[in-house]
Amino acid sequence: MSCIEFVTLEVPDPTAANDFYTAAFDLGARVRVRAAQAPTTGFRGFAMSLVVSQPSTVDSFFDTALDGGATTLKPAAKGFWGYGGVLRDPYGTIWKIATSSKKDTGPASRHVDEIVLLLGVADVAATKRFYVERGLPVAKSFGRKYVEFATSNIKLALYGRRAAAKDAGVSPDGTGSHRLVIGSSAGTFTDPDGFEWEAASAPIGQHGEADAAERPVALS
Repeated sequence: MSCIEFVTLEVPDPTAANDFYTAAFDLGARVRVRAAQAPTTGFRGFAMSLVVSQPSTVDSFFDTALDGGATTLKPAAKGFWGYGGVLRDPYGTIWKIATSSKKDTGPASRHVDEIVLLLGVADVAATKRFYVERGLPVAKSFGRKYVEFATSNIKLALYGRRAAAKDAGVSPDGTGSHRLVIGSSAGTFTDPDGFEWEAASAPIGQHGEADAAERPVALS
């Protein structure tokens, strides 16, 4: 099974971003940051989804993110599918935090059951073929609407770009850099929508012998 070991979010100030992500979500080395000034506007074409066990845990993550400067795109609320909401962090990344449960069954925790990287793409079927050819097995597929791959550690999913933007509560318009690099066992390449992948050269929590100035910052 292919493994997405981490995602790297490109930000103007890695130190400040590291502090924010650690306090807001505390996802360890699965989400990293590094300095970048590449131009970007509007929707960057992706969202990070945190799946948790109950509504109070959703609220806990929402509260810490908002305290750190995030803004609400969709307030956390009950829906047909469960409970959740969407926010944008101070560095432009969209986060969806949700649970399939509508009631709490215990105290709020800070545990994340699953991380999903959702890419909004121009042609779901074409991008699906691209990833299948690179060895990513399909777990779920709903025609040209939605595809989920059986990647470990961080799950990969595809939506059409407009559907992904609607789900996040933003306009689909956007230009420039995605400000995202995906580190995985699948190798180094760029997909049809310009999302960059790099070979994960070390296990989570290790960085090899690269110069410190060139490393992404793993969130502690």
